[in-house]
Amino acid sequence: MKMRKNSPIFSLAVLLLLVGCSVKKFIPEEEMLYKGAELEAQYSEKVRGRKQITEELEGLMRPDPNRKILGMYVGLWAHYKSQEDSPGFIPKFLNKKIGEKPVYFSQVDPARTEELIINRLENRGFFYSQATSEVKMKNQFASVKYTAEITEPYKMDTLILERDSLEIEHEMLLAQEESFLQKGDRFDLDRFKKERDRIDSLLKSKGYYNFNSDYLIFEADTNDTDSLRNFRLYLRLKNNVPDNGLVPYVVDSILVFPNYSVEEQASDADTVRYNEKQYIQEGTVFKEELLDQYILIENGKRYDPHKSRLSSNRLSAIGNYKFVNLRYKDLNKFDSTGHLRADFQLSPMTKRSVRTELLGVSKSNSFAGPAVTLSYKNRNLFHGGEMLNLSARAGYEFQVAKGDRTGLQSFELGLQGDLVFPRIIFFVPIRERFSYSVPKTKASLGVEYLSRGGLYRLNSFYSSFGYFWNANRFAYHEFNPISVNLVNLTQTSPEFEEILDNNPFLRRSFEQNFILGINYLFNYNKLNDRFRTHAYFLGFGVDFAGNLAHGLESLFNSDDGKVFGLEYAQYGKFDLDLRYHLNFGKEQTIATRLFAGWGIPLGRSVSLPYSKQFFSGGPHSIRAFRIRSIGPGSYRPEASDVNSYFDQAGDIRLEGNIEYRFPIFSFLKGALFMDAGNIWLQNENEALPGGKFSSNWWKEIAVGTGVGMRIDIQFFVLRFDLAIPVRFPYLPDGEQWGNSFDIGSKSWRRENLIFNFAIGYPF
Repeated sequence: MKMRKNSPIFSLAVLLLLVGCSVKKFIPEEEMLYKGAELEAQYSEKVRGRKQITEELEGLMRPDPNRKILGMYVGLWAHYKSQEDSPGFIPKFLNKKIGEKPVYFSQVDPARTEELIINRLENRGFFYSQATSEVKMKNQFASVKYTAEITEPYKMDTLILERDSLEIEHEMLLAQEESFLQKGDRFDLDRFKKERDRIDSLLKSKGYYNFNSDYLIFEADTNDTDSLRNFRLYLRLKNNVPDNGLVPYVVDSILVFPNYSVEEQASDADTVRYNEKQYIQEGTVFKEELLDQYILIENGKRYDPHKSRLSSNRLSAIGNYKFVNLRYKDLNKFDSTGHLRADFQLSPMTKRSVRTELLGVSKSNSFAGPAVTLSYKNRNLFHGGEMLNLSARAGYEFQVAKGDRTGLQSFELGLQGDLVFPRIIFFVPIRERFSYSVPKTKASLGVEYLSRGGLYRLNSFYSSFGYFWNANRFAYHEFNPISVNLVNLTQTSPEFEEILDNNPFLRRSFEQNFILGINYLFNYNKLNDRFRTHAYFLGFGVDFAGNLAHGLESLFNSDDGKVFGLEYAQYGKFDLDLRYHLNFGKEQTIATRLFAGWGIPLGRSVSLPYSKQFFSGGPHSIRAFRIRSIGPGSYRPEASDVNSYFDQAGDIRLEGNIEYRFPIFSFLKGALFMDAGNIWLQNENEALPGGKFSSNWWKEIAVGTGVGMRIDIQFFVLRFDLAIPVRFPYLPDGEQWGNSFDIGSKSWRRENLIFNFAIGYPF
């Protein structure tokens, strides 16, 4: 390959060469640039966890040397160049982004590092080990080689609890049964500290409110053992432990302030006693019998930090309170126990609020446009934490996908009301037993008017009643035993009627305008923990509709597929969403997703209702294909226009994605990705040949790849993706893999370069 002198690659090579050769001349004569350190660990015998120990010792090598990029000190060069007189824009810019101050050998203290190595080895049980260092100097560079001679470790023979006759020592003896420390374990100060913390937590759970892990002391004795490298470990209480640290505490009284304010102390507050708790408030801010359900600690019982924490979490989960503070006051009176008073100080949010929002909306179906929303919220409607949300919305949207598939527009008006109860509402009273969070009951009611670009008008009414709750901080459940959706298709245009005439399945999916169903959603999410190396998400949904309607139809001896004069849909729908993120390096992630969805039309239904069908392509799907431009199966419309927008939907969806995410600088992130998948029909549709799912489904997979850029500003992400298709499911066998790449052709770019804009990460 011949490299021209004016090519970017040649310029980059020259720049890197200059960088690599120019650092040495900046090093002061009295200094040497520090190149780093290496460690040779010499073990006297086979030791468990050798790799971990070596890595821990390597972590003591300080300071870190300057970083290299492709074997060159690019950051250091940028720093040196920026310190010159009139350095110019490029060195100043590079120094700001990647510059590093020089690390000289004068900053290194090998003797101190040797001490740290020996100290760390002794903390891990390798007593009488040795550490030496050797400095290597060449030209103006210096490095250090450390050698650690690691002796045979000391191992525990017996753990003995030195005790008297105190009750707390009996509890410590019981705690010893689940000790971290076992016979044969290596001497390890960190494990001793963890054991102290474990015992401290266990004693606090037994009511020892004033106990502290610092009251415990471990002593090791190498005498009177069968081996020179064994030791006996003694655990005892220190001599100066205060009396209040040795007795369990009982909660004598519980005071609850439902309308607490630091600035205003209520002088006319009333005190109401309910369930052995005192509720202090002016008037009735929150009904005592309802608020009492969220408090798990009990009067007359021992102090329990677990129930205390859960009580605070449950009160916060109501959604009414800005601050929830649980404070314990030591009453300073002792018999066989200590005594506490628990104060719940609850500071409510503003009860009513009105909000107006002007939005720029971007949806996963490539529709975008302005919208205005007016909302009203009441956070304590019936003085029991009930939350009423009312919202009205008006919006205009148009499809932003380029190419032939344009012209789709919509105008939308909607009104919705949600009433959320922070407890279970059922036909008979149910006292929930969820300790982690509060299950909530939600009733929703809404109406919507939609005008789709002169093709049709759609009026819909929807209502639901159900429950949602968090089983723990990862698991979320939502169950709606009642879900009703009424759809009325009106004022269809001749153009849209032609679309429906050409596809009877599509007409049926619009005519089934009564959906009476039940649905359940489960999410298990560990993706939000940024420090987790292996993070994953599991989502599972089930949706059944029409079975109750079919039962009512049978009850009235009818067989016309209608109930109350409305044609109903009957189906079962399942979807599974699996995601796995491998986080490594500095803000680098390999993110993967597998989505599978299956809808089964039942009874008279030949396909899912249009609003429940799957589609493929677009910014949250296979990004190398435009919205709704894939499938079903190997089907390809004669023209990619408004008509095909409605045709290319299905009852089955299978999709896989992989994306490598990496930082560029600051809030700008990059990505490389590949997507694959398709949709299919459950039943044969003559209007969509090749659309039915078959045993050759794997031959009908669409594949695309591309690059992306994200502007990630904490909780707000703007995403830009540029993708190209590499496999077309609708082409004949042998021609499905795209083998042409003509970036210079305008027509090729128009058909193959797909740009996606969205808010948030795709998965």
